[in-house]
Amino acid sequence: MAENKLKERWQAGKAAVNGWLAIPSGFSAEVMAQCGWDSITVDMQHGVQDYQTMVQCFQAMDRFPVTKLVRVPWNEPGIVGKVLDAGAYGVICPMINSPEEARALVSYALYPPKGARSNGPIRAATYGVAGTYQKTANDEVLVIPMIETRQAVENIDAILDVPGISAIYIGPSDLAFSMGKTPALDSEDAEQLGMYEVVLAACKKRGIYPGIHCGQPAYAARMIKMGFRLTTIANDAGLMSKAAREAVAGVWAEVGNYR
Repeated sequence: MAENKLKERWQAGKAAVNGWLAIPSGFSAEVMAQCGWDSITVDMQHGVQDYQTMVQCFQAMDRFPVTKLVRVPWNEPGIVGKVLDAGAYGVICPMINSPEEARALVSYALYPPKGARSNGPIRAATYGVAGTYQKTANDEVLVIPMIETRQAVENIDAILDVPGISAIYIGPSDLAFSMGKTPALDSEDAEQLGMYEVVLAACKKRGIYPGIHCGQPAYAARMIKMGFRLTTIANDAGLMSKAAREAVAGVWAEVGNYR
């Protein structure tokens, strides 16, 4: 298996900016892969992606130097193993609230003796030197539980103490929901920001890399300065919508009398 460039970046002390693919299109994935992202995540949970479109996105991105990640729909062994077999370098898994759930995720993502992943890397085996995938996969695959509830934050130490966890990924909207607040990205809520600090401290203590989903570039930059090492900015659909709305509004701002 070829070396995981995102992992190398983190180990060098650098942060990363992550793209997010909700649109089930190899062409949009190809366009996104040329935009400077360090990694790109195919979203199979809330995006309009299925397994086949995920593979198409991977194929479209293969010639670009972006690390391919997947957010799976749930903590379930079939889909975790399948996205890794297709060539994902890391799995982001929603709603990991306990060390037991974290241990299950690790077991699904890693080969024996560290886990129970079944052998059959149909596409992933083509990455790197032939015949080496199974020998290096456990060292290169990133296992990334999502921390997105009050319960998960309360259990953060126990979750991060599970062997095999590479990073965590905060889902701000669901975290806000679990706190009885309005779900939104780029939170300014003092209690929620305090939870980020708790998670960051726990990650720093263990050398685990924290990530978070953001809405705007300025907030992502702020989160990097705060200590996060993976920041996502919106998704492809959101970025396209924002640019399109700004383009249309820009025209009418100049020639409003003709509208």
